[in-house]
Amino acid sequence: MSPTGFTLHGFFRSSTSFRVRIAMNTKGLDYEQQTYVLRKGEQRSTPYLAINPQGLVPALKVPDGETLTQSLAILEWLEERFPEPPILPAEAQSRARVRALAQIIALDVHPLNNLRVLGYLSTTFSASEEAIATWFRHWATLGFEALEAELSESPATGRFCHGDEVTIADICLVAQSVNNRRFKLDETPYPTIRGIVETCLSLPEFDRALPEKQPDAA
Repeated sequence: MSPTGFTLHGFFRSSTSFRVRIAMNTKGLDYEQQTYVLRKGEQRSTPYLAINPQGLVPALKVPDGETLTQSLAILEWLEERFPEPPILPAEAQSRARVRALAQIIALDVHPLNNLRVLGYLSTTFSASEEAIATWFRHWATLGFEALEAELSESPATGRFCHGDEVTIADICLVAQSVNNRRFKLDETPYPTIRGIVETCLSLPEFDRALPEKQPDAA
């Protein structure tokens, strides 16, 4: 069976935690979950700051006792440490494309939709819930328009973002797409994205990682 001793520090609704859950499932790795309720600020508690001084989830404690942070770095570590099944292509140019697709979401869209950013809009600028949702949809729309153009026009796109195998691009895309639903972002204009997301969510590795299926979702 898979190696044991992994502890995933995260939150069921966190899209970055969602990414790591998908990757762990894809690699066939068992893990325990330690929950930090973000809206209660538990990720800024003294015990968690001792794990991750940045006060963000996820953090992954690995069997040798080290703790990894930042979801993309965790995904890359999992790929290097447990290369089968791969979540990055073998060829250098293909790997660059997959990383670029993932980073559209992880670096350009998600940070502007992060809870601490949305909370700052509320507390510092007195933004209403509707204004915050509008902010979210604006940045997510820009990212998804660019992503749809790349995916729909590139011959490298297959059943998934790159060819017919799951990669970190799909992992990031699905986590963001599911998060978008909470803010009622209409993904109808993005048929290629919608098709890839539906294909991914038909896989048990993705389905088991869904926020509503986590033990802390109750």
